Amino acid sequence: MSFKIQRTALNASAKLPAPVRKAMSRLTTVNGDGDRLDPMLALVVTAAAYIPSLALVGDLVSRSRQSMDYHSAMMAEAFEPFAVEEDLVIDTDAGGVPVTRYSLEGKGRGLIVFYHGGGFVLGSRASHDSVVRALAIASGADVLSVDYRLAPEHLFPAAVDDSVAAWRYAVEKAPDWGVDPRQIAVAGDSAGGNLAAVVAQQVRGEEITPCLQLLIYPVVDMSRKRPSVHEFSTGYYLTEEQIDYFCDTYLASRDQLSDPRVSPLLAEDLSGLSPAHVVVAGFDPLRDEGLEYAAALEQAGVPVTVERAGTMIHGFANMALLSPDAQATVRRMGEAVAKAVASAG
Repeated sequence: MSFKIQRTALNASAKLPAPVRKAMSRLTTVNGDGDRLDPMLALVVTAAAYIPSLALVGDLVSRSRQSMDYHSAMMAEAFEPFAVEEDLVIDTDAGGVPVTRYSLEGKGRGLIVFYHGGGFVLGSRASHDSVVRALAIASGADVLSVDYRLAPEHLFPAAVDDSVAAWRYAVEKAPDWGVDPRQIAVAGDSAGGNLAAVVAQQVRGEEITPCLQLLIYPVVDMSRKRPSVHEFSTGYYLTEEQIDYFCDTYLASRDQLSDPRVSPLLAEDLSGLSPAHVVVAGFDPLRDEGLEYAAALEQAGVPVTVERAGTMIHGFANMALLSPDAQATVRRMGEAVAKAVASAG
């Protein structure tokens, strides 16, 4: 079946009348917190369980990367071209880091440095193109989307080094783009949420720090598994087995699990970090560690807001075409950035 036909079918499914979706939701799973799975995302997790090409991880890394780009595009919202869509390369000692700058009008109200998800192994600017466009529209900010180095070709800390380099590049270039450096946020989903949190820790105390860290179902502690990993170990798109695979592929040794650049929740001191907006999904193995990180930040005196997207699964930001609730949640993420940018101005 062609991409166009599949996307048309998904688009039609997403436009089912609200009463029909409500009736479908009565048939879906309820988690331990009483949240009921979004019916359209229930179709995704069912399909992923039976159609190998829809699974997050396949037999070859290269094929899995292509599949993630393809299916993310298939399930993403469609947007008109932006005024600026500029591919750039950041020069570093380890080589060039490809990035894309998105700007609705050529000059945004702030800037988001965005790190894509994919377990440090998958994902790209292409897989998250729709996500960053949605965030740009909802926030009014420009976006710098970062293609950091991936494992297994490049093990930890390559992704961290590239992510910090992208932050420093954004701070340096912001005035040229008409953006106040004080109005730059870091953001990311899953592994990218990990990198956004790590960048915020790495640049703490510097003259310019993020006005917000937007952490979307982030990985924040690889050293141990919490109850949500066991509750949603299989059948909800991201599985416990895949989490283990990503961890073992990203790290040279499990001795690195306690490094705060791997598990930012384990940092000795979380005080003085940038304000955070943490988003967790109700049917996500990573839910509990995201909530724990938000609580730890708050206990350390960091301003924190939390959104519990109870009906969602891991990766829902890439599936906005299918779910009005997913679209609305992504819009609220952008609104959180807009509020932080306005406060920093």
